Amino acid sequence: MFITSAIILGLLGSFHCVGMCGPIAVALPINNKTWWNRIAGTFLYNIGRAITYAAMGAVFGVLGEGIQLGGFQSWISIAMGAIMIISVLFPVLFRNTRLLDKYIYGYVNKLKASLGPLLQNSSLGSLFVIGLLNGLLPCGLVYVALAGAIATGSVVNGALFMFVFGLGTLPLLALVTLAGNVISGPFKSKINKIIPLVIVIIGALFILRGLNLGIPYISPPAKKLHIQQEPDTSGNRGCCGSGKQMNTNTFQMFSGGKIIFY
Repeated sequence: MFITSAIILGLLGSFHCVGMCGPIAVALPINNKTWWNRIAGTFLYNIGRAITYAAMGAVFGVLGEGIQLGGFQSWISIAMGAIMIISVLFPVLFRNTRLLDKYIYGYVNKLKASLGPLLQNSSLGSLFVIGLLNGLLPCGLVYVALAGAIATGSVVNGALFMFVFGLGTLPLLALVTLAGNVISGPFKSKINKIIPLVIVIIGALFILRGLNLGIPYISPPAKKLHIQQEPDTSGNRGCCGSGKQMNTNTFQMFSGGKIIFY
Protein backbone atom coordinates (compact mmCIF):
# COMPACT_ATOMS: atom_id res chain seq x y z
CA MET A 1 0.00 0.00 0.00
CA PHE A 2 2.72 2.49 0.93
CA ILE A 3 4.54 2.01 -2.41
CA THR A 4 1.39 2.94 -4.30
CA SER A 5 0.89 5.98 -2.05
CA ALA A 6 4.47 7.08 -2.62
CA ILE A 7 4.31 6.86 -6.42
CA ILE A 8 0.96 8.68 -6.60
CA LEU A 9 2.19 11.41 -4.27
CA GLY A 10 5.35 11.76 -6.37
CA LEU A 11 3.60 11.81 -9.74
CA LEU A 12 1.00 14.43 -8.83
CA GLY A 13 3.31 16.27 -6.48
CA SER A 14 5.80 16.74 -9.30
CA PHE A 15 3.60 19.59 -10.58
CA HIS A 16 4.32 21.35 -7.30
CA CYS A 17 8.00 20.47 -7.74
CA VAL A 18 8.02 22.21 -11.12
CA GLY A 19 7.21 25.47 -9.35
CA MET A 20 9.74 24.92 -6.56
CA CYS A 21 12.63 23.15 -8.33
CA GLY A 22 11.76 23.92 -11.95
CA PRO A 23 14.15 26.89 -12.21
CA ILE A 24 17.06 24.65 -11.15
CA ALA A 25 15.95 21.90 -13.52
CA VAL A 26 15.82 24.37 -16.42
CA ALA A 27 19.20 25.88 -15.44
CA LEU A 28 21.07 22.56 -15.57
CA PRO A 29 24.13 22.97 -17.85
CA ILE A 30 23.19 20.41 -20.49
CA ASN A 31 22.09 22.52 -23.48
CA ASN A 32 25.40 22.20 -25.32
CA LYS A 33 25.45 18.41 -24.98
CA THR A 34 24.29 15.63 -27.27
CA TRP A 35 20.82 14.22 -26.64
CA TRP A 36 22.25 11.11 -25.02
CA ASN A 37 24.36 13.19 -22.64
CA ARG A 38 21.39 15.42 -21.89
CA ILE A 39 19.23 12.42 -21.04
CA ALA A 40 22.00 10.86 -18.93
CA GLY A 41 22.61 14.14 -17.08
CA THR A 42 18.90 14.65 -16.45
CA PHE A 43 18.57 11.09 -15.18
CA LEU A 44 21.54 11.42 -12.82
CA TYR A 45 20.25 14.75 -11.49
CA ASN A 46 16.88 13.24 -10.62
CA ILE A 47 18.35 10.02 -9.24
CA GLY A 48 20.52 12.21 -7.00
CA ARG A 49 17.38 13.84 -5.61
CA ALA A 50 15.76 10.44 -5.08
CA ILE A 51 18.83 9.13 -3.24
CA THR A 52 18.79 12.12 -0.90
CA TYR A 53 15.08 11.54 -0.27
CA ALA A 54 15.84 7.87 0.44
CA ALA A 55 18.52 8.81 2.97
CA MET A 56 16.07 11.15 4.68
CA GLY A 57 13.44 8.40 4.62
CA ALA A 58 15.86 5.99 6.30
CA VAL A 59 16.54 8.51 9.08
CA PHE A 60 12.85 9.08 9.70
CA GLY A 61 12.25 5.35 9.30
CA VAL A 62 14.49 4.83 12.35
CA LEU A 63 12.03 6.92 14.32
CA GLY A 64 9.13 4.90 12.97
CA GLU A 65 10.89 1.62 13.73
CA GLY A 66 11.55 2.69 17.32
CA ILE A 67 7.87 3.51 17.69
CA GLN A 68 6.96 0.15 16.19
CA LEU A 69 9.19 -1.72 18.65
CA GLY A 70 7.47 0.17 21.44
CA GLY A 71 4.14 -1.21 20.26
CA PHE A 72 2.79 2.09 18.92
CA GLN A 73 2.92 1.36 15.18
CA SER A 74 -0.84 1.62 14.71
CA TRP A 75 -0.98 4.90 16.60
CA ILE A 76 1.87 6.48 14.65
CA SER A 77 0.22 5.49 11.35
CA ILE A 78 -2.99 7.17 12.52
CA ALA A 79 -1.10 10.24 13.77
CA MET A 80 0.88 10.70 10.55
CA GLY A 81 -2.28 10.33 8.48
CA ALA A 82 -4.02 12.91 10.66
CA ILE A 83 -1.10 15.33 10.25
CA MET A 84 -1.35 15.01 6.46
CA ILE A 85 -5.06 15.79 6.53
CA ILE A 86 -4.72 18.65 9.04
CA SER A 87 -1.94 20.25 6.94
CA VAL A 88 -4.43 20.48 4.07
CA LEU A 89 -7.64 21.35 5.92
CA PHE A 90 -6.10 23.80 8.37
CA PRO A 91 -3.05 25.32 6.63
CA VAL A 92 -3.30 28.38 8.90
CA LEU A 93 -1.81 26.23 11.69
CA PHE A 94 1.40 25.95 9.69
CA ARG A 95 1.73 29.57 8.59
CA ASN A 96 2.85 31.26 11.78
CA THR A 97 6.43 30.06 11.49
CA ARG A 98 8.37 33.30 10.93
CA LEU A 99 11.22 32.33 13.24
CA LEU A 100 11.52 28.95 11.54
CA ASP A 101 11.38 30.60 8.12
CA LYS A 102 14.26 32.86 9.11
CA TYR A 103 16.53 29.88 9.70
CA ILE A 104 15.20 28.00 6.69
CA TYR A 105 15.87 30.88 4.30
CA GLY A 106 19.38 31.22 5.69
CA TYR A 107 19.95 27.53 5.09
CA VAL A 108 18.48 27.76 1.58
CA ASN A 109 20.73 30.68 0.66
CA LYS A 110 23.82 28.73 1.73
CA LEU A 111 22.64 25.71 -0.22
CA LYS A 112 22.02 27.80 -3.34
CA ALA A 113 25.51 29.27 -2.99
CA SER A 114 26.85 25.71 -3.09
CA LEU A 115 24.81 24.98 -6.21
CA GLY A 116 26.12 28.05 -8.07
CA PRO A 117 29.59 26.74 -9.03
CA LEU A 118 28.15 23.30 -9.85
CA LEU A 119 25.71 24.84 -12.33
CA GLN A 120 28.72 26.07 -14.27
CA ASN A 121 30.07 22.55 -14.62
CA SER A 122 28.38 20.29 -17.15
CA SER A 123 30.02 17.01 -16.11
CA LEU A 124 27.76 14.09 -15.22
CA GLY A 125 29.26 13.98 -11.73
CA SER A 126 28.33 17.62 -11.11
CA LEU A 127 24.76 17.01 -12.27
CA PHE A 128 24.47 14.10 -9.87
CA VAL A 129 25.77 16.22 -6.96
CA ILE A 130 23.33 19.02 -7.90
CA GLY A 131 20.54 16.47 -7.55
CA LEU A 132 21.84 15.33 -4.17
CA LEU A 133 21.95 18.91 -2.87
CA ASN A 134 18.62 19.84 -4.44
CA GLY A 135 16.99 17.05 -2.41
CA LEU A 136 17.94 18.99 0.73
CA LEU A 137 15.96 22.08 -0.22
CA PRO A 138 13.00 22.69 2.14
CA CYS A 139 9.72 21.56 0.57
CA GLY A 140 6.29 21.12 2.12
CA LEU A 141 5.52 18.16 -0.12
CA VAL A 142 8.71 16.40 1.00
CA TYR A 143 7.66 16.95 4.62
CA VAL A 144 4.35 15.23 3.87
CA ALA A 145 6.23 12.32 2.28
CA LEU A 146 8.50 12.07 5.34
CA ALA A 147 5.42 11.69 7.51
CA GLY A 148 4.59 8.70 5.34
CA ALA A 149 8.14 7.36 5.81
CA ILE A 150 7.70 7.47 9.59
CA ALA A 151 4.39 5.64 9.30
CA THR A 152 6.02 2.74 7.44
CA GLY A 153 7.70 1.81 10.72
CA SER A 154 10.90 0.56 9.13
CA VAL A 155 14.27 1.95 8.05
CA VAL A 156 14.16 0.00 4.79
CA ASN A 157 10.51 0.82 4.05
CA GLY A 158 11.05 4.47 4.98
CA ALA A 159 13.96 4.73 2.55
CA LEU A 160 12.02 2.84 -0.12
CA PHE A 161 8.96 5.07 0.36
CA MET A 162 11.01 8.24 -0.16
CA PHE A 163 13.01 6.80 -3.07
CA VAL A 164 9.81 5.80 -4.89
CA PHE A 165 8.38 9.24 -4.11
CA GLY A 166 11.47 10.75 -5.75
CA LEU A 167 11.09 8.50 -8.78
CA GLY A 168 7.47 9.63 -9.08
CA THR A 169 8.64 13.22 -9.52
CA LEU A 170 11.21 12.20 -12.15
CA PRO A 171 9.13 12.07 -15.39
CA LEU A 172 7.75 15.59 -15.23
CA LEU A 173 10.94 17.24 -13.96
CA ALA A 174 12.93 15.39 -16.62
CA LEU A 175 10.55 16.72 -19.26
CA VAL A 176 10.97 20.25 -17.92
CA THR A 177 14.76 19.88 -18.00
CA LEU A 178 14.85 18.53 -21.53
CA ALA A 179 12.14 20.67 -23.10
CA GLY A 180 12.06 23.78 -20.94
CA ASN A 181 8.93 25.16 -19.31
CA VAL A 182 6.47 23.03 -21.29
CA ILE A 183 3.58 23.17 -18.82
CA SER A 184 1.12 26.01 -19.09
CA GLY A 185 0.19 28.04 -16.04
CA PRO A 186 -3.57 27.18 -16.10
CA PHE A 187 -2.91 23.44 -16.36
CA LYS A 188 -0.35 23.59 -13.56
CA SER A 189 -2.87 25.50 -11.44
CA LYS A 190 -5.51 22.80 -11.97
CA ILE A 191 -3.11 20.04 -10.95
CA ASN A 192 -2.02 21.99 -7.86
CA LYS A 193 -5.65 22.03 -6.77
CA ILE A 194 -5.73 18.23 -6.99
CA ILE A 195 -2.59 17.71 -4.88
CA PRO A 196 -4.27 18.60 -1.54
CA LEU A 197 -7.02 16.07 -2.30
CA VAL A 198 -4.38 13.41 -2.97
CA ILE A 199 -2.66 14.23 0.33
CA VAL A 200 -5.98 13.87 2.18
CA ILE A 201 -6.64 10.50 0.50
CA ILE A 202 -3.18 9.21 1.37
CA GLY A 203 -3.60 10.48 4.93
CA ALA A 204 -6.92 8.62 5.16
CA LEU A 205 -5.20 5.44 3.90
CA PHE A 206 -2.58 5.70 6.64
CA ILE A 207 -5.32 6.17 9.23
CA LEU A 208 -7.16 3.11 7.93
CA ARG A 209 -3.90 1.15 8.02
CA GLY A 210 -3.46 2.05 11.66
CA LEU A 211 -7.01 1.06 12.58
CA ASN A 212 -6.35 -2.60 11.62
CA LEU A 213 -9.87 -3.16 10.29
CA GLY A 214 -9.00 -6.36 8.46
CA ILE A 215 -9.44 -4.86 4.98
CA PRO A 216 -6.98 -6.60 2.61
CA TYR A 217 -4.10 -4.35 1.42
CA ILE A 218 -5.71 -1.23 2.93
CA SER A 219 -6.20 -1.99 6.62
CA PRO A 220 -4.75 -5.45 7.41
CA PRO A 221 -5.36 -6.94 10.86
CA ALA A 222 -2.74 -6.37 13.53
CA LYS A 223 -0.21 -9.13 14.03
CA LYS A 224 -0.54 -11.01 17.30
CA LEU A 225 2.21 -12.71 19.24
CA HIS A 226 1.57 -16.39 19.83
CA ILE A 227 3.96 -18.66 21.71
CA GLN A 228 3.81 -22.31 20.74
CA GLN A 229 5.62 -24.62 23.14
CA GLU A 230 6.96 -28.05 22.34
CA PRO A 231 5.68 -30.89 24.53
CA ASP A 232 7.69 -31.45 27.72
CA THR A 233 9.61 -34.70 27.18
CA SER A 234 12.06 -34.17 30.02
CA GLY A 235 9.92 -36.01 32.56
CA ASN A 236 9.92 -33.02 34.91
CA ARG A 237 6.19 -32.72 35.29
CA GLY A 238 5.94 -30.63 38.39
CA CYS A 239 8.00 -33.02 40.53
CA CYS A 240 9.77 -30.18 42.21
CA GLY A 241 6.87 -27.80 42.67
CA SER A 242 5.29 -25.06 40.60
CA GLY A 243 8.44 -22.94 40.62
CA LYS A 244 10.43 -25.73 38.98
CA GLN A 245 7.70 -26.24 36.40
CA MET A 246 7.64 -22.53 35.58
CA ASN A 247 11.41 -22.49 35.06
CA THR A 248 11.22 -25.53 32.78
CA ASN A 249 8.53 -23.90 30.67
CA THR A 250 10.55 -20.71 30.49
CA PHE A 251 13.58 -22.68 29.28
CA GLN A 252 11.45 -24.42 26.67
CA MET A 253 10.12 -21.07 25.46
CA PHE A 254 13.58 -19.87 24.54
CA SER A 255 15.22 -23.13 23.53
CA GLY A 256 12.57 -25.32 21.98
CA GLY A 257 9.47 -23.22 21.75
CA LYS A 258 8.29 -21.38 18.67
CA ILE A 259 7.20 -17.75 18.49
CA ILE A 260 4.69 -17.23 15.73
CA PHE A 261 3.12 -14.01 14.40
CA TYR A 262 -0.32 -14.42 12.90
